[in-house]
Amino acid sequence: MTVGKLGDGGGEAEKLSGLNRYACACAIVASMISIIFGYDTGVMSGAMIFIKEDLKIDDTQVEVLAGILNICAFVGSLIAGRTSDYIGRRYTIVLASIIFLLGSVLMGYGPNYAILMTGRCVAGIGVGFALMIAPVYSAEISSATHRGFLSSLPEVCISLGILLGYVSNYFFAKLTLKLGWRMMLGVAAIPSLALAFGILKMPNRRVCNSEQEVETRFQDIKIAAGIDPNCKEDVVKLPRKTRGEGVWKELLLRPSPSVRWILLAAVGIHFFEHATGIEAVILYSPRIFKKAGVTSKKKLLLATVGVGLTKATFIVIATFLLDKVGRRKLLLVSSGGIIVALTGLGFCLTMVEHAKEQLLWALVSSIVATYTYVAFFSVGMAPVTWVYSSEIFPLKLRAQGMGIGVAVNRLMNALVSMTFLSISNAMTIGGSFFMFAGISVLALVFFYFLLPETKGKSLEEIEKLFTRRNSAATKKGIDPAKQSLV
Repeated sequence: MTVGKLGDGGGEAEKLSGLNRYACACAIVASMISIIFGYDTGVMSGAMIFIKEDLKIDDTQVEVLAGILNICAFVGSLIAGRTSDYIGRRYTIVLASIIFLLGSVLMGYGPNYAILMTGRCVAGIGVGFALMIAPVYSAEISSATHRGFLSSLPEVCISLGILLGYVSNYFFAKLTLKLGWRMMLGVAAIPSLALAFGILKMPNRRVCNSEQEVETRFQDIKIAAGIDPNCKEDVVKLPRKTRGEGVWKELLLRPSPSVRWILLAAVGIHFFEHATGIEAVILYSPRIFKKAGVTSKKKLLLATVGVGLTKATFIVIATFLLDKVGRRKLLLVSSGGIIVALTGLGFCLTMVEHAKEQLLWALVSSIVATYTYVAFFSVGMAPVTWVYSSEIFPLKLRAQGMGIGVAVNRLMNALVSMTFLSISNAMTIGGSFFMFAGISVLALVFFYFLLPETKGKSLEEIEKLFTRRNSAATKKGIDPAKQSLV
């Protein structure tokens, strides 16, 4: 560990400093891997229309194809935590890029369903790595005053990737049936290769703006890592426990009250991010719009591009609000808007389904409700999930704790994407969105009672925040998990 080359939170000095340009550049480059993941997600929504026609697969196979990426991402995220502790954050990003490259090549080749599934599985491992490492790396090089902005960049890149995937669908759809969807999936190999070389070429630079900030942040890191803060050496050997050993015991087997609360908060926010139905909209928006009354493939894909534009626009807005408004307020506003939008979408689709003729007002309202849902999701729940979960874990537990959160995230993503068609067939597509609205109400309650505000606090101060609240509650004889965190 070299002074000035790591930033992991802390102190008043960093709160007074401006945004470090090199830290920003590093976060941007690291977050670019999320563009590839977003592209793989977005492009599949349109590609599935043509894959189903070309390979003659049924709805069950389509659901498996859509969801298998996230099943494999679950495995990748659990492996990625220990890998990043062992080989470092930067080389973990390189490894994820190489995995994405292999997966994209296999999917682009895709002569049959089996090879296509294999490529999707390989890409899924890369997704698990990407989703764990990008927010953690960004959080660790950021100062407290700009961590929300930098840590939300991976989510911005995911949204840009999804938008690029939708646009790719629209243009590659003009090619022949056999070539079009293969180009959609295979073109992601190019940025994967470029990113792997780009990360390796990144030089070592300072991510602090002053010597005072360097010293303050370094002292906080040593305390969090269990190193004597009076140690004057610029290069210190980290304790074994910071390299991944014993972490699972501290996280799962014998967690302290504060770690238990942190883990509950991280798992909960990742669970609700996808339990509220975003993947159903991202992957199956062409089907939703078709149910609403849009018929031609060209118009379906064009309406889907609108989903990508809405998501990207409001994610960018959110990056500038996170460090000003705060994580908690954005999350609560986002949850409230999601409940209203999903209820409206469920109502409109139900009306369309029971009408004997096309209802223009319901068609337009369905599209508006879909865009509104995506907007509220993107301005709060989407970026806050990754920022919040990457900053609340103590240093020694961060990588693998984040890995657990990502694993839950991917499992829920897979569950929604692999069951949405079956659920909508069983309880109607309108009923499925009423279900998501009900889950969103539970999410709002969870966020209100269990997630404290972390805006403007260093990573080390956040750890103390959870400890302080637990300690104060215990002294008063109150269960801290039941406190209202205003």
